[in-house]
Amino acid sequence: MKLFYRKYGEGYPLIILHGLYGCSDNWVSIGKELAKTFQVFIPDIRNHGQSPHNDEHNYHVMTNDLIEFMNSQSIEKAVLVGHSMGGKIIMNFSVRYPERIKKMIILDVAPRKYSFDDDIKSNEHRKVINALLNFDISKFDNRKDIATEFSKADIPINYKKFLLKNIYRDKSKKFLWKINIKAINKNLQQIMNGIENEQSLSNNSPCLFIKAENSNYILESDYALIKNIFKNSQIITIKNATHWLHIEHPKLIIQNILDFSLNQK
Repeated sequence: MKLFYRKYGEGYPLIILHGLYGCSDNWVSIGKELAKTFQVFIPDIRNHGQSPHNDEHNYHVMTNDLIEFMNSQSIEKAVLVGHSMGGKIIMNFSVRYPERIKKMIILDVAPRKYSFDDDIKSNEHRKVINALLNFDISKFDNRKDIATEFSKADIPINYKKFLLKNIYRDKSKKFLWKINIKAINKNLQQIMNGIENEQSLSNNSPCLFIKAENSNYILESDYALIKNIFKNSQIITIKNATHWLHIEHPKLIIQNILDFSLNQK
């Protein structure tokens, strides 16, 4: 799949992958700052932003998308940065193409499977998807009315801010979601999947996991799994941060990415 992308700067390639419901636009300010040191690529993941829609949405096809993207840009090796779902793509990519990674930075997601039965975040995603499926934005004439009505949805405020950036007008001037919400709904369990431990025991890619202090995406009980799969990994915590740590603490995220990426070890 040919992904839409944004490109900034010159130098060694660094690729940023956004999370579920996000898009490349969410990372522009961070990307431009990192572009002072790297050549930064920020693609829209399939079914998001300006990239094509497709019924398939799982880590196998998204890994294929990433290797296709790197090949199309003649990127032999890169620093990979991924938030949430984007981090899961990188973890799965590292299993199949470890030789294409210089270093990897994973923001607030663990390699485990997130269960709908016992994980509050998985249920939160279901609420978000149901809200989108039941909210017909095509009947509105302007963004202000959409925002006013969507503010009543029973979903966390941070999701609302993200989602309202995913609106566009089609050729007939109707408002539509950029997100392929039907495909996301159909494949949500695939998106919550982890990576297979047995396939990854020899993974030595230098890896930094950045945990948000006020988020339950990475738990202390995940540390052993992370260390078992990613032998050459570090885990740090950003204090006073939720899952949207790159929005709340952009300067700190930039500094951690630079420090880890430029460290010669």
